[in-house]
Amino acid sequence: MKWRGRRQSANVEDRRGKGIGGVGIAGGGIGLVIVIIMTLIGGGGPGDILNNITGTSTTENGTYEETEQEKELADFVSVVLADTETVWTELFEEQGKEYQEPVMVLYTNQVESACGTAGSAVGPFYCPGDYKLYIDLSFYDELRQKFEAPGDFAMAYVIAHEVGHHVQTLLGTNKEVMAMRNQVSEEEFNQYLVRLELQADYYAGVFARYAEGQGYLEAGDVEEAITAASAVGDDNIQKKSQGYVVPESFTHGTSEQRMRWFKKGYESGTIEDGDTFSAKEL
Repeated sequence: MKWRGRRQSANVEDRRGKGIGGVGIAGGGIGLVIVIIMTLIGGGGPGDILNNITGTSTTENGTYEETEQEKELADFVSVVLADTETVWTELFEEQGKEYQEPVMVLYTNQVESACGTAGSAVGPFYCPGDYKLYIDLSFYDELRQKFEAPGDFAMAYVIAHEVGHHVQTLLGTNKEVMAMRNQVSEEEFNQYLVRLELQADYYAGVFARYAEGQGYLEAGDVEEAITAASAVGDDNIQKKSQGYVVPESFTHGTSEQRMRWFKKGYESGTIEDGDTFSAKEL
């Protein structure tokens, strides 16, 4: 992706090396659900959930010093966030709506959000309670090594997906889905969550379409995003983490579904074609 020398977002909050104080769940709700889901999708169990959302009071030891690699990655994600601001502002204006830009929080090890305290093991996440997306930049190495999805646009896909959850919050989609939580069975609710995640993948594809239209993409970028979408499919993660697949526990969609909805967003470039909830087949 061509990103050097371009506009960086002003909506980046750098908490790296600052640690956190206090314990517990601040606010809870939908964001906490997302954190729990992400822990399970990453192969974690109940014990990991407790560690990731509560933990103990944490203070970073020593002074944090940003490496050159981290600085470059921080600059990169800031450019990607700025690009998402541009595309979603335009798309919202087309619908007569105003886009409220989210904040990206960079942290190390553990972070406190309006959705609770989370460890970096949960991966990047979005909290609708404070309109912020949280990311420990070490996830980039995990994406390359653990998920075998290298490339800068693979990371851009992850950010665009989380911003997609912000779009869903602004449009009221998140609230509608979470309202179903106590009205249906766990298996049925999981299906709603899958549709929510696939829509965020679709929105990531919309972002990719914009990036290409602006001439920012390089050869292989779209393929990097598709590889990342495939790598984080429920079936792929479950096979790697436990050796077998439990479809009724899926909350994000299969590798094939995630790739397909990303591609659909990339091909369409509109909000309207991303209605995963009306789709008969995912």
